[in-house]
Amino acid sequence: MALPKDITLYDYHGTKVADPFRYMEDPTDPQTKAWSQIQTRVTREYLDSIPARAKIKKSLTQLWNYPKTKLPKRVAGKYFFQRNTGLESQAAVYMQEDLDSEPRVILDPNTFSSDGTIALTTLSFSKDGRFLAYARSESGSDWQEIHVLDIAAASSLPDAIRWCKFTSIPWLPDGSGFFYTRFPEPGSVPPEDAVNFSKVYLHRLGTDQSEDELIFHRPDYKEMGFTPQVTEDGEYLVLEVWVGTEPENRIYYRKLAEDGPFVRLLDESDAMYRLIGNVGSIFYFHTTKEAPNGRIIAIDLEKPEPKNWQEIIAQSCAVIEQVTMVGQKLAVVYVQDAFSSIHLFELDGTSAETIALPGLGTVSGISGKPMDEELFFTFTSYLHPTSVYHYDLSREKLRVFAEPRLDFNADDYETKQVFYESKDGTKVPMFITCRKDIKLDGKNPTLLYGYGGFGISMTPVFDVSNLIWLEAGGIYAVACLRGGNEYGESWHRKGMLENKQNVFDDFISAAEWLIASNYTNTQKLAIMGRSNGGLLTAACMVQRPDLYGAVVSVVPVIDMLRYHRFTAGRYWIGEYGNAEASAEHFRFLYAYSPLHNIRFGTVYPPVLILTAESDDRVVPMHSKKFAATLQAAAGGSNPIYLYVEDKAGHGAGKPTTKLIDAAADMFAFLWDQLGCQ
Repeated sequence: MALPKDITLYDYHGTKVADPFRYMEDPTDPQTKAWSQIQTRVTREYLDSIPARAKIKKSLTQLWNYPKTKLPKRVAGKYFFQRNTGLESQAAVYMQEDLDSEPRVILDPNTFSSDGTIALTTLSFSKDGRFLAYARSESGSDWQEIHVLDIAAASSLPDAIRWCKFTSIPWLPDGSGFFYTRFPEPGSVPPEDAVNFSKVYLHRLGTDQSEDELIFHRPDYKEMGFTPQVTEDGEYLVLEVWVGTEPENRIYYRKLAEDGPFVRLLDESDAMYRLIGNVGSIFYFHTTKEAPNGRIIAIDLEKPEPKNWQEIIAQSCAVIEQVTMVGQKLAVVYVQDAFSSIHLFELDGTSAETIALPGLGTVSGISGKPMDEELFFTFTSYLHPTSVYHYDLSREKLRVFAEPRLDFNADDYETKQVFYESKDGTKVPMFITCRKDIKLDGKNPTLLYGYGGFGISMTPVFDVSNLIWLEAGGIYAVACLRGGNEYGESWHRKGMLENKQNVFDDFISAAEWLIASNYTNTQKLAIMGRSNGGLLTAACMVQRPDLYGAVVSVVPVIDMLRYHRFTAGRYWIGEYGNAEASAEHFRFLYAYSPLHNIRFGTVYPPVLILTAESDDRVVPMHSKKFAATLQAAAGGSNPIYLYVEDKAGHGAGKPTTKLIDAAADMFAFLWDQLGCQ
């Protein structure tokens, strides 16, 4: 289907820029809809024709069929957690009376829809354990609707809260209601303000949302967002105040029993501040203030001036990733060289003990309460499925709470960490997982994965779909690029805004190292990334099309000149910049924007671009404009496939059947394009 092109040139600070497929930004455009349907049909027919796909899907289904348990929470002496028994569409919510009793289901999202596309996004229990407030989303959307379950009565309340995104749901201490954050009702503000004008409300059980009490908003600063939190002692309502994904935030608070103005405790937006907990008027914070690797400070609300701040745990060479207050101690998760460790400290900063982990990997979550003598944490690595551990602080005893077993012999494989040089000489870590007996003959199918943004660390995590690749003799490599948090906020800043090209250089250098070290060759090397990682793979493909045998770009950010105009895109301005508002930002964004660096007649590697119609975070127009531009410009005969999934979003909440199908599609594509056996 031939597509028309818009020949209009758009002026960016004196530079004329073509945008021939700008009309694709309108999801209702008839030409775009028809073209997208054809693209999806052609891609579907191709993927289904690959002989290996059926076998891959069958193996994935068998491997996927194991119990997956999420981090438990102790509430009113009982334990609550989510678990998927194997191939259920969604994980159900369980309650367990004690550590050794049989759990029972109290909420099953699999009953919400026939196809499993309604998912739980946030859970919050009242302090007495009677009520569960939960947010759910449909078809992968970021929009959430809050409902309430009476756990004791095993019945749902009529309460329904709409127009929420990214909200927490902290309860009043007596369980009579909860706080939440919402946005304007769609249609009540211009589209560009759909995720502006955030407001914090208090909802009382048994009342209509129209009666909810407005607690706080900043109409003078419409971009501000708010995450409410009630301190464990029930004394304070705390607001974490943020603007998009910028690492700097603010902290406001007031006494919960009062209705006066909020005290702007930290209002300079000069660093990251995360409230850990409090002891009376002493608030403990994890912060990057004067500490890019993180430190822990205490602020007395009675004398909050910075000169009175007390440093509890100083910055070190390891990065503080997570902190929780448990058993009147501080449980600190550190990351060093992209591996996790857990250390316990007294509230005065005195070192207490170290919790021995099962191996080298990632502590992906930790939970506990100030007055409890126990904590839970989840541990994972590339060859270790996510497991839940329970630690008794009083006895210093570690036990397994949930550890899945798979039909996969991990002993035949190994993960090793290497360090390679990027273009500017920076040492970058990379994890390589493969069979122990693999031959480094330069002929191995290799999949290189990366992300490199938003301060998100690529520490070792388990992905069951990768086992298919490993069992077939493939190599799986993950590069810990600048832009992440593996080495703290300074590492992040070296990969954002005007430094973003460092991220692409790091990834390209990882590919070159794998080839030079005889792991693989250009024809056998594939790259993959999701979201910001989709931007990564697209940019690296455009910059070095000669380097890869195949590319998979999932829900990618592609149009770096206009991304901020759509849904959640404006949240990322602090990370990427704004080409319209700043001539300087335009220059560096235009220099790497994948959409604007496609060159006519260039032979690009085979590429599979995956997006979803309900993705209201990275909207599908990015993928559509990218595919259309590549198809119009690319030389040679390498295929450029676009698949637009229905009833799916950015990825969160996707039912198991869709997860398996998507994984089968990606690996079938790689099998076919790399000539895997």
